[in-house]
Formats: sequence, C-alpha cells, structure tokens
Amino acid sequence: MNKIGIIGGGAWGTALAVAARRTGRQVVIQAREPEVAEAINQSHRNPLFLPDVDLDPAIEATTDPAQAAAADAVLLVTPAQHLRRICQTLAPAWTAGVPAVICAKGIEQETCALMSEVVEETLPGVSFAVLAGPTFAAEVARDKPTAVTLAAADPGLARELAAALGTPRLRIYRTDDLIGTQLGGAVKNVLAIACGIVEGRNLGENARAALITRGLAEIVRLGVAKGAHPDTLMGLSGLGDVTLTCTAMQSRNYSLGVALGRGGVLESILEARASIAEGVFTASSVTDLARRLDVDMPICTAIDGVLNHYADIDAAIAGLLSRPFKPEAPLG
Repeated sequence: MNKIGIIGGGAWGTALAVAARRTGRQVVIQAREPEVAEAINQSHRNPLFLPDVDLDPAIEATTDPAQAAAADAVLLVTPAQHLRRICQTLAPAWTAGVPAVICAKGIEQETCALMSEVVEETLPGVSFAVLAGPTFAAEVARDKPTAVTLAAADPGLARELAAALGTPRLRIYRTDDLIGTQLGGAVKNVLAIACGIVEGRNLGENARAALITRGLAEIVRLGVAKGAHPDTLMGLSGLGDVTLTCTAMQSRNYSLGVALGRGGVLESILEARASIAEGVFTASSVTDLARRLDVDMPICTAIDGVLNHYADIDAAIAGLLSRPFKPEAPLG
C-alpha cells in the first residue's frame, strides 16, 4: 500500500493525510471545495478545516474523487449522510482489489444503515475496514499520542492497513467487530450533544458523569441487538470515543450542545459553522434503528426530540429525571 487516496478534505481527512505521509506513503486527498484543494497544493495548509497545521508539501490535493481513488487503499472520510452518494460516484472508476477504509461516523437517515452497509450496497465486492476511536483531528495532525480501532473481517487487510497508517504515536488496535466499532462512533455524537446541553444548562459534573454512563449502557444495548460484541463497546471505539467527545469543547457535537443549552437556536448554530456535527443527523437515525430493534434508548430519544421535533430542553431533562428508579444492570 504505497499510495493512499483520501475522499474528504475536512479536518479528519486532512489529519489522516498527514498521518499517512509520516509512514512514507504517497497521499492524494480529494476536497469538495476548490479553495481547499488549492490551499493544500500551494500553501500546504487547510485554513478552512484545519488551520494552523503545516502540511507535508508532498500531499497532493484534487477536487476529482476518481483521481484520489486511483490508489492502493482509499479512505472514505466524507460526512456520513453523504457517503452513499460519493460511493455511487466512485463505483464506476473503482479499481478491483483496492480496499476502502470507512472513516465516517454515523447511521444513515431513513435507511438506518451503518456505513459498512452503505459501502456493501454501493461498492459491491470491495473489501473494506472501519477506522474509529477517540480522535481530535488537530491532535493527530500534530502527532500527539493517539490510539484507534481498525475493524476488518479480513485480518490480513487489517494488518496491511495498520502498517500503512500506524506509527508509534498513532497506535492502531485491530478487531473483527465491524458493527460494534461503528455503533460506538455513531451514537457517541448524540451523547456528546446531550453532555453539551448539561454543560450549557450548568447542571454539574455529576450529571455529565451519569449521562455518559447511562448513555454507554444505551450504546451497549443497541450494539448487542445489532450483533456487536459488548467488549468492543468498552474499548477505544466505544468508551474511549464517548469519553473524549463528551468532555471537550474541541468536539463539534459537544460544543453544539453547549450552545443549545445556553439558549442558542439550532439553525443559527449550524449556519455559523463550516464543519458538520454528525450527531444532529444521527439522532433521528439511531432512535429509528432502536425502535426497529425494540431497544430502549431514552437519552438518544430525548436528544432527537430536542433536535428534530421542537421538544423543550427543560421538559426533556425533566422527562429523563422522572423515569422510574430501577436496578443497575450491565446492559440496562
């Protein structure tokens, strides 16, 4: 895997380009915005999505997805709700034998499909892996110590990809649990919005700790119903990602929740941002998936109500706090 293609010129795609260059790989990154591609090629910066980080001059940028996909492995780093469209665009030009690495975190709206299910439908026959875990793009780009999970059904592919992307400061742990690796990364964005609301409403650190713990129980319940291994959700792509995203203002979802908790209007908050907070879209799809699988997810349901059904924040909080007392169980 000497050449790595990256579809998506946002912060995470750019950080992964930097990481791949550290292992000596040739890197081509595709950006939707022409100004982003131009800035990467000419000034070796991505001022729109990853400012103040110098990029290796050898990183090439393009606006043509097919050009980036002409590689030995292709990282799909588009927003989750756009993944189906971009894969359909790439399908005619995809080279046989080239694996895809899914780096998007989310659940598709309406279909409730995981990102791997989207890839299986749109890129039939393509081998794929999932990269997830607790990562802030700027820290990976600056070579701060980071650990992630790489899930693949084929252990040989997982080893090849780990060698192509991993460094002593970007530690890659392998698993074959594709479902668990994806669900942790998707649902934690919804929980992060909830934790941000707790901060914005000044409800205290106790409340946030409780929300994280009970939210993790929701993830495990959904994961087990979907076929995931519970231990995966106690790892980097579950507990690790939840811990990071639910506690730091660097998180787009957490900071959005803080703004909502302080009285902000969702539409205005979103309009003021260049980057996408995936939890806004995943809230509806995760609660829909939970209903289909008959899984109780009260925190995610409450956040879906606030984001998509005009529910009052204080009423949603009161509804969660008034739930009946019950025994604490590992999955309950």
